[in-house]
Amino acid sequence: MSLTIPFDNSYARLPDTFFARQAPVPVRAPHLVAFNEELAQILRVTPGEVEDMAQTFAGNTLPEGAEPIAQLYSGHQFGTYNPQLGDGRAVLLGETVGTDGVRRDIQLKGSGQTPFSRRGDGRAWLGPVLREYVVSEAMHALGIPTTRALAAVETGEIVLREGPMPGAVLTRVAQSHLRVGTFQVFAGRRQVDNLKKLTEYAIARHYPQADGPMGLLRAVRDAQAQLISQWMSVGFIHGVMNTDNSSIAGETIDYGPCAFMDSYHPNTVYSSIDRMGRYAYSNQPDIAVWNLAQLATSLIQQVEDPESAVEEATEIVHAMPGLIQQHWLTRFRAKIGLTTEDEGDEALITDLLTRMAHNNADFTNTFRALGRDNARDQFLTPQAFDEWAKGWTERLTREQNPQAVMNAANPAFIPRNHRVEQMIQAAVQGDYEPFHRLNTVLARPYEDQPEAADLTHPPTENEVVHATFCGT
Repeated sequence: MSLTIPFDNSYARLPDTFFARQAPVPVRAPHLVAFNEELAQILRVTPGEVEDMAQTFAGNTLPEGAEPIAQLYSGHQFGTYNPQLGDGRAVLLGETVGTDGVRRDIQLKGSGQTPFSRRGDGRAWLGPVLREYVVSEAMHALGIPTTRALAAVETGEIVLREGPMPGAVLTRVAQSHLRVGTFQVFAGRRQVDNLKKLTEYAIARHYPQADGPMGLLRAVRDAQAQLISQWMSVGFIHGVMNTDNSSIAGETIDYGPCAFMDSYHPNTVYSSIDRMGRYAYSNQPDIAVWNLAQLATSLIQQVEDPESAVEEATEIVHAMPGLIQQHWLTRFRAKIGLTTEDEGDEALITDLLTRMAHNNADFTNTFRALGRDNARDQFLTPQAFDEWAKGWTERLTREQNPQAVMNAANPAFIPRNHRVEQMIQAAVQGDYEPFHRLNTVLARPYEDQPEAADLTHPPTENEVVHATFCGT
């Protein structure tokens, strides 16, 4: 049996100015590392022989119906506008409509140079490929909208980064790869006709209920507000929230120097390229609003009455901080066992977070321990927790089943940075057992798995990951 993918492509039917037709660049000796059978079933992908899948997911052979393209976009990178970016190391093979009726892209990441490579080699090394595979699948299991991983392949070739690294290709799946930057490139070029076509396409694909450009803006705002609150609730830090990494579909996309917090602090930064802390944990809501404002600026160009559009867009964007805060409060209420609302809840949550920051408390383990009655053990000074717990205990008397609420809202397992790095180092040496173990455990993050208790432990002093890096 050979690998088959039931492609039903739509983006490739748009004008050629939206992309460059580009086949993947073949590699020397592909080896299949992982294949996501559960996701393949949703996509209606029929697996083939291992060697056949290795050749396809490395880009050496094109499955029937594929129409490979590299997408065009621009974007603000750390606040500075770059007028042309695009897929510099990725090729969109095509789209499928899954068993759930959802249309999704299937993209090869690390598949070689494209017209948008900007002097890059177009490749990825094994570490970032495995990191994105593990973290994106973990995010899916946590219930957070995200791109997903269908396959990972070693290429048998060397990629030069800080030194020689084993090359790899990730097969990434997304509801689309439309970004804020996709709209920005046509707005920046004053190509209003293309901007209109893109807007119509985005609405038809993602938000058919949306009414025109401002309806699209409102729908993207709502999806992004939910997404950011979900990131915050699990201590996730994206690391590179540039507008070209901001998905119109409201999914988490482009896992580069991403990380999950160990000890809680609102100003936590891991990304080695975020030297000013622009994308620190606590800044993520504000950056999401900033990115939405850039989308609004782009969409307004196509509106016949720009003055009224500016007024409406301003209203939509200005409402976003309140929406994010509303979703944040709902999620953090659940994290401390609350389903009802009280005007003192926000202060109660904020007080806990402040005490956690001052006491080096582990973010994930502290919240998980709230449902186990041993959260005070996470604090350098347990009395700091005891003082907070007096008001919390009184508040819980008005709840029916707070422990169940907390257990459902607080994962026991996240892809901890030191475990991800250990997994990568093992894989570079040819040992994929830690990679497969992480995927297995992280697929059930809200369940107690005593046999995997070691994966809940914070890093020791020698294991702390101080910085994470992009794959480029």
